[in-house]
Amino acid sequence: MARLNVNGKSYTADVDPDTPLLWVLRDSLGLTGTKYGCGVAQCGACTVHIDGEAMRSCSVPVNMAEGKKVTTIEGLAVKGVLTKVQKAWLDNEVPQCGYCQSGMIMAVTALLKEKPKPTDADIDATLTNICRCGTYQQVREAIHAAAKA
Repeated sequence: MARLNVNGKSYTADVDPDTPLLWVLRDSLGLTGTKYGCGVAQCGACTVHIDGEAMRSCSVPVNMAEGKKVTTIEGLAVKGVLTKVQKAWLDNEVPQCGYCQSGMIMAVTALLKEKPKPTDADIDATLTNICRCGTYQQVREAIHAAAKA
């Protein structure tokens, strides 16, 4: 039995303690904004925040998230008000297919928390999420726009 705090709400899930957090979020809690991409923590589609740190939820056993604050893409906007990163994403027309976008937004949100005015080198070193549509230039523009907001 896993007890989780996700997006400010308490949840209990009847799962094995080694179950990846990704599957608990999607299958047990119905929070499907976090996507499955590769399953080996390489692509970043499953990125969530655990105690404010960007983590790839496909490689985090659910028992490691117990007692911590988990935030998914569904928990970023407060009362329907988009964050500056989400707004920059739309304003800069980042999404193509959209599959990687929730993980990308979560990674960028954590980046801007650590480095409010990142350089291109900071972005390159920190943002390792993969976008199969190749929207990297729009992502960079959105990051800089969000940093200025």
